[in-house]
Amino acid sequence: MNRAPKVAVVWRGDREARRTATPQNNRFHRVFEELAASGIDAEPAVYDEAFADEVRDQLLTADAVLVWVNPLDDGKSRVALDALLREVAAKGPWVSAHPDVILKMGVKEVLHRTRHLGWGTDTHLYRSVQAFREEFPGRLRTAGPRVLKRNRGNAGQGVWKVEEIEPLAGGAAMARVLHAQRGSVPEELGLAEFMARCESYVEADGCILDQPFQPRLPDGMIRCYMGADRVVGFGHQFIKALIPPPPEGPDSEAAQPGPRTMHPASAERFQALRARMETEWTPQMMEVLGIDRTSLPIIWDADFLYGPRTAAGEDTYVLCEINVSSVFAIPDQAPAEIARLVAERLRDGTTARAG
Repeated sequence: MNRAPKVAVVWRGDREARRTATPQNNRFHRVFEELAASGIDAEPAVYDEAFADEVRDQLLTADAVLVWVNPLDDGKSRVALDALLREVAAKGPWVSAHPDVILKMGVKEVLHRTRHLGWGTDTHLYRSVQAFREEFPGRLRTAGPRVLKRNRGNAGQGVWKVEEIEPLAGGAAMARVLHAQRGSVPEELGLAEFMARCESYVEADGCILDQPFQPRLPDGMIRCYMGADRVVGFGHQFIKALIPPPPEGPDSEAAQPGPRTMHPASAERFQALRARMETEWTPQMMEVLGIDRTSLPIIWDADFLYGPRTAAGEDTYVLCEINVSSVFAIPDQAPAEIARLVAERLRDGTTARAG
């Protein structure tokens, strides 16, 4: 390749954002800096459905496409964008993350497909409204509080803590539910009424998942950032999703999540988790999902909650989500690793369908 390789960086925005975007004036500026330092010509490619054809033409001139677009954003989905990215990838540029890889890794169904791995737990999947209606009430009654999750979403959308409560005398089953979206408060309502509210998730996304509620949620969530198959850093955050707000209310300072504290991959407190991710769980996931290394996303993360401690007092970890579509913020070390992986794949001539 005689010219510098060209990478398009995609995120969602309006026409004005597209017109004014530069490598320096957006939240991905460190990624642009590291790509430039690696001899790669990177350019913004702000996307919206209103000018999708223009973006398609731009992406077809690139050697690689890096995408940061949420599954759901202000009422918009990725349906049109994913079709565009498949078309672009089929014509030459490789796309990270490829929509087909997202459908394997970046949906909640992965929690069910990999439930037998060391990060798994008692996870169930309902592919029809009928199965959901027939199976979930009994499971809730016998297994205790559960967390329902729609297959595709972000920012807590479609994630609910559900626990059965005593019905009024002779009445129908009742539930206390709490949405994971910021600002939510617990509701008490009929279980059938709540389930009817969730049926649209099955219809829209093809399935709905449920897992046991993890009592150690107040200990925080660990976000393990991955560059392909290697850990590039960690983030720890005391989240407040699925925890009832204090008496001051859901908008009070005490109800807000703590900052996400970033740590390098070498952080001592996370070395056991790092070893499992790199040597056990990621290779096992790749085998289960049929994904090779060159199809892994350039940047992705796995969110873990603390599971029950072992008899020796050691921590265990329960996977609650894999994020692929739009992983940001990222550790300080990640932009350089992103650039290194992009340069490696361009140098090795990775095919258009690399993730």
